Amino acid sequence: METQRKDWKGSRLSITQEDGVAVIHLFNPPHGFMDETMESELLKALDELQTWSDGRVVVITGGEPDVFVNHYDVSILQHRSQDMIERGKSFSIERPVPKSVIHRCIERIESSPLIFIAALNGTAMGGGFELALGCDIRLAQDGDYQLGLPELNLGLLPGAGGTQAMASLIGTGPALFSLLTAKVFSPQELLSLRLVSMCSDDVMADAMMLTRQIQAVPSRACANIKKLVRNAPRWSHEQGLAAERTLFCDCMVDPDAQPLMKTVAIANRTITDKPVLHKC
Repeated sequence: METQRKDWKGSRLSITQEDGVAVIHLFNPPHGFMDETMESELLKALDELQTWSDGRVVVITGGEPDVFVNHYDVSILQHRSQDMIERGKSFSIERPVPKSVIHRCIERIESSPLIFIAALNGTAMGGGFELALGCDIRLAQDGDYQLGLPELNLGLLPGAGGTQAMASLIGTGPALFSLLTAKVFSPQELLSLRLVSMCSDDVMADAMMLTRQIQAVPSRACANIKKLVRNAPRWSHEQGLAAERTLFCDCMVDPDAQPLMKTVAIANRTITDKPVLHKC
């Protein structure tokens, strides 16, 4: 099998695709702020990845030392707020605001059959941290830097899914405490809260090791697991169980699952032995 590779670099991100893995580096020196250009380039990259037939895993990380993605550029937010005030805007949850580009980015990540890993290599606050929360798996580089949702210090709240993700991931009480105190966390604190799955001395090395582990098992099973887990909070218990037993059978008829089941059935390995990724 030929190695497929597609590299592209914009003004806010670069993307490399090879052997079923895409790595997206996000950058905006000197501060690593998120802005409209980063949002639009990320959405473009995610849209293109949806048509990637051989894709399996996407790693999102920072392209600058010690910065994943910092908070959204506050000067842009202030300009928008002044414009809304001057236009006499008022808002009510009975009249929902349309989704912006960052919401569509996170929506793409959540609904995609690809597995998204956030490799947090440094500071991630506000919109940057919300992007990480939108990924399927989060790993963090150990170190002395801050992560979290301190928008309350601006008189604001997280606006790209952060309130919902925190409540779902750590529970209502801890989420309220964190958001109402504008708390920021160290990587080790995130690990203790299970907001990241690993604190690492080399987060990219561990992220790539994880991609190989995911690539060694059938893509259908991975995509079905993601669909079930992502939708569990939205579905009723009965809906979730019905979907699970249906997608279990869908995996049973997957030709890629047959050799894995056979090697265990004939005692060549046990169910706890991880398959090995073989590259052609």
